[in-house]
Amino acid sequence: MKLLEGKKALIFGIANKNSIAWGIAQELHEHGAQLGFSYAIPALEKRVRPLADQLGVEFMDECNVQDDAAIAATFARAADYFGGEIDILVHAIAHAKRENLSGKYVNTDRDGFLMAMDISVYSFVALAKAAVPLMPNGGSMICMSFYGAEKAIPHYNVMGVAKAALEASTRYLAADLGPQNIRVNAISAGPIKTLSAAGISGFRKMLRYTEERNPLRRNVDQREVGQTALYLCSDMSSGVTGEVIYVDAGYHILGMPEPPEKWE
Repeated sequence: MKLLEGKKALIFGIANKNSIAWGIAQELHEHGAQLGFSYAIPALEKRVRPLADQLGVEFMDECNVQDDAAIAATFARAADYFGGEIDILVHAIAHAKRENLSGKYVNTDRDGFLMAMDISVYSFVALAKAAVPLMPNGGSMICMSFYGAEKAIPHYNVMGVAKAALEASTRYLAADLGPQNIRVNAISAGPIKTLSAAGISGFRKMLRYTEERNPLRRNVDQREVGQTALYLCSDMSSGVTGEVIYVDAGYHILGMPEPPEKWE
Protein backbone atom coordinates (compact mmCIF):
# COMPACT_ATOMS: atom_id res chain seq x y z
CA MET A 1 0.00 0.00 0.00
CA LYS A 2 1.33 3.42 -0.97
CA LEU A 3 0.59 5.92 1.78
CA LEU A 4 1.14 9.09 -0.27
CA GLU A 5 -0.44 8.24 -3.62
CA GLY A 6 -1.45 11.48 -5.31
CA LYS A 7 0.32 13.71 -2.76
CA LYS A 8 2.72 16.48 -3.78
CA ALA A 9 5.80 17.29 -1.69
CA LEU A 10 8.28 20.15 -1.83
CA ILE A 11 11.59 19.32 -0.16
CA PHE A 12 14.16 21.94 0.87
CA GLY A 13 17.66 21.01 1.98
CA ILE A 14 19.00 18.20 -0.17
CA ALA A 15 22.74 18.75 -0.59
CA ASN A 16 24.00 15.29 -1.60
CA LYS A 17 23.28 11.57 -1.20
CA ASN A 18 24.16 11.73 2.51
CA SER A 19 21.54 14.37 3.31
CA ILE A 20 18.75 13.52 5.70
CA ALA A 21 16.44 15.20 3.19
CA TRP A 22 17.52 12.60 0.60
CA GLY A 23 16.51 9.78 2.92
CA ILE A 24 13.14 11.47 3.32
CA ALA A 25 12.78 11.99 -0.43
CA GLN A 26 13.37 8.29 -1.12
CA GLU A 27 10.70 7.19 1.35
CA LEU A 28 8.12 9.69 0.10
CA HIS A 29 8.84 8.67 -3.49
CA GLU A 30 8.47 4.97 -2.70
CA HIS A 31 5.02 5.68 -1.30
CA GLY A 32 3.75 7.51 -4.34
CA ALA A 33 4.42 11.19 -3.66
CA GLN A 34 5.26 13.53 -6.52
CA LEU A 35 8.36 15.44 -5.45
CA GLY A 36 9.98 18.79 -6.02
CA PHE A 37 13.45 19.73 -4.79
CA SER A 38 14.98 23.05 -3.81
CA TYR A 39 18.68 23.57 -3.17
CA ALA A 40 20.48 26.52 -1.61
CA ILE A 41 23.28 27.58 -3.95
CA PRO A 42 24.22 26.98 -7.62
CA ALA A 43 27.20 24.79 -6.67
CA LEU A 44 24.84 22.17 -5.23
CA GLU A 45 22.91 21.62 -8.45
CA LYS A 46 25.49 19.18 -9.81
CA ARG A 47 25.05 17.04 -6.68
CA VAL A 48 21.27 17.29 -6.49
CA ARG A 49 20.49 16.84 -10.20
CA PRO A 50 21.56 13.15 -10.36
CA LEU A 51 19.46 12.43 -7.27
CA ALA A 52 16.44 14.10 -8.85
CA ASP A 53 16.99 12.08 -12.02
CA GLN A 54 17.19 8.90 -9.96
CA LEU A 55 13.66 9.46 -8.66
CA GLY A 56 12.28 11.05 -11.80
CA VAL A 57 11.93 14.46 -10.11
CA GLU A 58 11.42 17.17 -12.71
CA PHE A 59 10.93 20.23 -10.50
CA MET A 60 14.22 21.58 -9.15
CA ASP A 61 14.71 25.16 -8.06
CA GLU A 62 17.49 27.14 -6.46
CA CYS A 63 16.28 29.17 -3.46
CA ASN A 64 18.17 31.47 -1.12
CA VAL A 65 16.01 31.19 2.00
CA GLN A 66 17.46 34.45 3.35
CA ASP A 67 15.73 36.29 0.51
CA ASP A 68 11.95 36.68 0.71
CA ALA A 69 11.75 37.49 -2.99
CA ALA A 70 13.60 34.26 -3.83
CA ILE A 71 11.21 32.27 -1.63
CA ALA A 72 8.20 33.87 -3.32
CA ALA A 73 9.63 33.08 -6.74
CA THR A 74 10.30 29.44 -5.86
CA PHE A 75 6.76 28.94 -4.57
CA ALA A 76 5.30 30.68 -7.60
CA ARG A 77 7.16 28.27 -9.86
CA ALA A 78 6.13 25.35 -7.63
CA ALA A 79 2.51 26.46 -7.84
CA ASP A 80 2.71 26.47 -11.63
CA TYR A 81 4.32 23.05 -11.73
CA PHE A 82 2.11 21.34 -9.14
CA GLY A 83 -1.17 22.79 -10.37
CA GLY A 84 -1.55 25.31 -7.57
CA GLU A 85 -1.43 22.88 -4.64
CA ILE A 86 1.04 20.91 -2.53
CA ASP A 87 0.40 18.62 0.41
CA ILE A 88 3.81 18.34 2.07
CA LEU A 89 6.60 20.76 2.98
CA VAL A 90 9.93 19.39 4.20
CA HIS A 91 12.42 21.81 5.76
CA ALA A 92 15.86 20.24 6.23
CA ILE A 93 17.94 23.41 6.30
CA ALA A 94 20.54 24.38 8.89
CA HIS A 95 23.68 26.47 8.76
CA ALA A 96 26.08 28.19 11.12
CA LYS A 97 29.54 29.62 10.82
CA ARG A 98 32.13 26.87 11.20
CA GLU A 99 33.99 28.84 13.87
CA ASN A 100 30.81 28.94 15.96
CA LEU A 101 30.66 25.12 16.02
CA SER A 102 33.84 24.67 18.04
CA GLY A 103 35.10 26.02 21.34
CA LYS A 104 32.68 27.72 23.72
CA TYR A 105 29.18 29.02 23.01
CA VAL A 106 29.97 32.20 24.96
CA ASN A 107 32.32 33.21 22.14
CA THR A 108 29.56 33.22 19.52
CA ASP A 109 29.70 36.45 17.53
CA ARG A 110 26.59 38.50 16.81
CA ASP A 111 26.70 37.98 13.05
CA GLY A 112 27.09 34.23 13.50
CA PHE A 113 24.18 34.07 15.92
CA LEU A 114 21.88 36.01 13.60
CA MET A 115 22.93 33.93 10.59
CA ALA A 116 22.22 30.64 12.35
CA MET A 117 18.82 31.85 13.51
CA ASP A 118 17.89 33.26 10.11
CA ILE A 119 18.87 30.25 8.00
CA SER A 120 18.08 27.46 10.47
CA VAL A 121 14.92 28.83 12.10
CA TYR A 122 13.28 31.78 10.41
CA SER A 123 13.50 30.08 7.03
CA PHE A 124 11.02 27.46 8.28
CA VAL A 125 8.57 30.21 9.23
CA ALA A 126 9.08 31.92 5.86
CA LEU A 127 8.62 28.70 3.90
CA ALA A 128 5.55 27.76 5.94
CA LYS A 129 3.99 31.16 5.23
CA ALA A 130 4.63 30.73 1.51
CA ALA A 131 3.27 27.17 1.52
CA VAL A 132 -0.03 27.89 3.27
CA PRO A 133 -1.80 29.27 0.15
CA LEU A 134 -0.86 26.06 -1.67
CA MET A 135 -2.46 23.89 1.03
CA PRO A 136 -6.18 24.75 0.75
CA ASN A 137 -7.14 21.23 1.79
CA GLY A 138 -4.63 20.94 4.61
CA GLY A 139 -1.23 19.35 4.63
CA SER A 140 1.86 18.40 6.61
CA MET A 141 5.02 20.39 7.34
CA ILE A 142 8.09 18.90 8.96
CA CYS A 143 11.51 20.18 10.02
CA MET A 144 14.68 18.58 11.39
CA SER A 145 15.96 19.06 14.94
CA PHE A 146 18.56 17.47 17.25
CA TYR A 147 18.90 16.71 20.98
CA GLY A 148 21.21 19.73 21.31
CA ALA A 149 17.98 21.77 21.36
CA GLU A 150 17.32 20.42 24.86
CA LYS A 151 20.70 19.69 26.39
CA ALA A 152 24.09 21.31 25.96
CA ILE A 153 26.18 19.25 23.53
CA PRO A 154 29.92 19.97 23.18
CA HIS A 155 30.62 22.24 20.20
CA TYR A 156 26.99 22.25 19.01
CA ASN A 157 26.77 25.72 20.49
CA VAL A 158 24.73 28.24 18.49
CA MET A 159 23.09 25.47 16.47
CA GLY A 160 21.64 24.02 19.66
CA VAL A 161 20.09 27.39 20.43
CA ALA A 162 18.76 27.59 16.88
CA LYS A 163 17.25 24.10 17.11
CA ALA A 164 15.54 25.06 20.39
CA ALA A 165 14.00 28.03 18.58
CA LEU A 166 13.04 25.77 15.67
CA GLU A 167 11.20 23.39 18.00
CA ALA A 168 9.37 26.33 19.59
CA SER A 169 8.49 27.60 16.11
CA THR A 170 7.09 24.17 15.30
CA ARG A 171 4.66 24.44 18.21
CA TYR A 172 3.60 27.99 17.36
CA LEU A 173 3.12 27.13 13.68
CA ALA A 174 1.10 24.07 14.66
CA ALA A 175 -1.17 26.23 16.83
CA ASP A 176 -1.56 28.82 14.04
CA LEU A 177 -2.18 26.44 11.18
CA GLY A 178 -4.16 23.66 12.86
CA PRO A 179 -7.55 25.26 12.07
CA GLN A 180 -6.60 24.97 8.38
CA ASN A 181 -5.87 21.25 8.87
CA ILE A 182 -2.14 21.86 8.38
CA ARG A 183 -0.03 19.81 10.75
CA VAL A 184 3.48 20.89 11.76
CA ASN A 185 5.99 18.55 13.41
CA ALA A 186 9.72 18.18 13.97
CA ILE A 187 11.97 15.13 13.83
CA SER A 188 14.87 15.06 16.29
CA ALA A 189 17.37 12.70 14.68
CA GLY A 190 20.45 11.21 16.26
CA PRO A 191 23.84 12.19 14.83
CA ILE A 192 24.20 11.24 11.16
CA LYS A 193 27.13 11.86 8.82
CA THR A 194 25.93 14.71 6.64
CA LEU A 195 27.54 17.70 4.96
CA SER A 196 26.26 19.98 7.74
CA ALA A 197 27.46 17.67 10.51
CA ALA A 198 30.98 17.73 9.10
CA GLY A 199 31.30 21.31 10.31
CA ILE A 200 30.82 20.38 13.98
CA SER A 201 34.11 19.99 15.84
CA GLY A 202 34.52 16.47 17.25
CA PHE A 203 31.56 15.05 15.34
CA ARG A 204 33.17 11.63 14.87
CA LYS A 205 33.62 11.39 18.63
CA MET A 206 29.93 12.25 19.03
CA LEU A 207 29.01 9.37 16.72
CA ARG A 208 31.12 6.89 18.70
CA TYR A 209 29.82 8.17 22.04
CA THR A 210 26.14 7.83 21.16
CA GLU A 211 26.64 4.46 19.49
CA GLU A 212 28.26 3.05 22.62
CA ARG A 213 25.63 4.40 24.99
CA ASN A 214 22.17 4.52 23.43
CA PRO A 215 19.79 1.62 24.13
CA LEU A 216 20.05 0.14 20.62
CA ARG A 217 23.88 0.36 20.63
CA ARG A 218 23.98 1.79 17.12
CA ASN A 219 23.44 5.05 15.31
CA VAL A 220 20.48 5.75 13.06
CA ASP A 221 20.57 6.43 9.33
CA GLN A 222 18.81 8.66 6.81
CA ARG A 223 16.25 6.05 5.81
CA GLU A 224 15.07 5.59 9.40
CA VAL A 225 14.48 9.33 9.61
CA GLY A 226 12.76 9.09 6.24
CA GLN A 227 10.38 6.44 7.53
CA THR A 228 9.36 8.67 10.40
CA ALA A 229 8.87 11.54 7.96
CA LEU A 230 6.66 9.24 5.89
CA TYR A 231 4.49 8.64 8.95
CA LEU A 232 4.26 12.37 9.70
CA CYS A 233 3.39 13.20 6.09
CA SER A 234 0.73 10.52 5.76
CA ASP A 235 -2.78 10.17 7.11
CA MET A 236 -1.44 7.68 9.64
CA SER A 237 -0.44 10.69 11.77
CA SER A 238 -3.63 12.68 11.09
CA GLY A 239 -4.04 13.48 14.80
CA VAL A 240 -0.41 14.47 15.44
CA THR A 241 0.80 18.07 15.35
CA GLY A 242 3.21 20.29 17.25
CA GLU A 243 5.34 17.30 18.25
CA VAL A 244 9.05 16.56 18.29
CA ILE A 245 9.52 12.90 17.31
CA TYR A 246 12.86 11.34 18.28
CA VAL A 247 14.73 9.03 15.92
CA ASP A 248 17.93 8.60 17.91
CA ALA A 249 18.04 4.93 18.96
CA GLY A 250 16.70 6.03 22.35
CA TYR A 251 19.60 8.24 23.42
CA HIS A 252 17.32 11.03 24.66
CA ILE A 253 15.71 8.81 27.33
CA LEU A 254 18.96 8.36 29.26
CA GLY A 255 19.73 10.34 32.39
CA MET A 256 23.25 8.97 32.87
CA PRO A 257 24.53 7.99 29.43
CA GLU A 258 27.14 5.35 30.24
CA PRO A 259 27.05 1.72 29.10
CA PRO A 260 25.45 -0.38 31.87
CA GLU A 261 28.47 -2.67 32.01
CA LYS A 262 30.56 0.23 33.33
CA TRP A 263 28.33 0.36 36.40
CA GLU A 264 28.85 -3.29 37.28
